[in-house]
Amino acid sequence: MKNSKILYVEDEIFLGKIVKDSLETRDFEVVMVSDGKQVMSVFEKFSPDICVLDVMLPNQDGFSLAQAIRKINPHLPILFVTAKTQTEDVLKGFQSGGNDYIKKPFSLEELIARINNLLQITSRKANPFNGTIQIGKYELNPEKYELKIGEQIKKLSAREVELFKIFAENQNIIINRKEILLRVWNDDSFFNSRNLDVYITRMRDYLKEDEKIEILSIKGVGYHFLVGK
Repeated sequence: MKNSKILYVEDEIFLGKIVKDSLETRDFEVVMVSDGKQVMSVFEKFSPDICVLDVMLPNQDGFSLAQAIRKINPHLPILFVTAKTQTEDVLKGFQSGGNDYIKKPFSLEELIARINNLLQITSRKANPFNGTIQIGKYELNPEKYELKIGEQIKKLSAREVELFKIFAENQNIIINRKEILLRVWNDDSFFNSRNLDVYITRMRDYLKEDEKIEILSIKGVGYHFLVGK
């Protein structure tokens, strides 16, 4: 199995070298870039499986780089590394195309866990589920339109099945609201957005028997689907 390729963009050279070396000991293939202006040319040559982008960079910031990457590859996972903790900065990161973020200072174990999580999600999207899908204590059967826990079986509509599949693909990661609307309704109009609110309330009710499952609303971004173990 080939090693996953990480494009790591960090202008703090000392920190970057420590992180790069640590990732390489975990069998990742890593290319590090410290200047925002050089990122896109390296990106096109390297074809990474995931990008880890610092936000504050010389010549071009991480947000604009994410937007440029999204135009080339809409589905590539992007993880922001940021010292900024204000809500508007986090929102800007997601709006520019980020899938997740980690705040400085961070532990290497947390960084690696987040990278692996994003890579697993991408792999699931590339290889759609067959048969039943495990969501915490629940089993989703898309072919039968059923959600099961123990002996309890709940019949689902086609849209509910599609929503559950999206959330199953994105366990423990923030899901963009617009992405959900376009995938389920092919339209992110206000009317469909209100419909989505109704469906989310219904999903929370369906999943209430597992106390380790939570659907958090992230204002201006989407939902964080938390599934504990």
